[in-house]
Amino acid sequence: MKVVVGLGNPGTQYAQTRHNVGWLVVDEVARRAGAEWRKEGKDALLTEVRLGTEKVVLVKPQTFMNTSGRAVAPLVTFYKLEGTDLLAVQDDLDSPFGLLKVRMGGRHGGQNGVRDIIRLLGHDAFARLKIGISRPPAGWEVSDWVLSRWRPEEAATLAELVRLGADAVGVWATAGLADVQLQFNGTDLRPAPAPSPSAEQQGAGDVPTPLS
Repeated sequence: MKVVVGLGNPGTQYAQTRHNVGWLVVDEVARRAGAEWRKEGKDALLTEVRLGTEKVVLVKPQTFMNTSGRAVAPLVTFYKLEGTDLLAVQDDLDSPFGLLKVRMGGRHGGQNGVRDIIRLLGHDAFARLKIGISRPPAGWEVSDWVLSRWRPEEAATLAELVRLGADAVGVWATAGLADVQLQFNGTDLRPAPAPSPSAEQQGAGDVPTPLS
């Protein structure tokens, strides 16, 4: 038994915001399995899927981001899970949009949902699938940025990140942390920078000075 929690905020007004990318990933995992979400108490939506031979509970907290631990900690206790059986799928301000990271444990990095899970579990020894959303542009507050909607030009990259995120969840559940890190950690969908012209190319356009 494993638990994958997609971090986000409930409500249609938040559905397509940057803070809810974790929900997009677990929704894709559920969609592939043909699973339907059900309300579990007042704090979570749950569904169960079979990934390989592993039974996996997918979770979408209904507590709002800053109190995500209220939805997660009781499940960890109920299922008697070790930290290695829990994966949080989160947005990551410190990674550029298009970058995917997988790590085990460590600090919350300012992600308030992860912060609250750590607080209520009493430890940070659980896996994270971190999807970069970039730091806010100049003039934006962090709170406004994470709750802003994706721009149309980001749609293709976002769709690919969600697809890869769902793939990564499957590998984590069936093969473990080392395999998912090997396959997905550091995946970067940003366009490659244009190569700088070589000295030879720069010189090719020079016009020779005529001899007098």
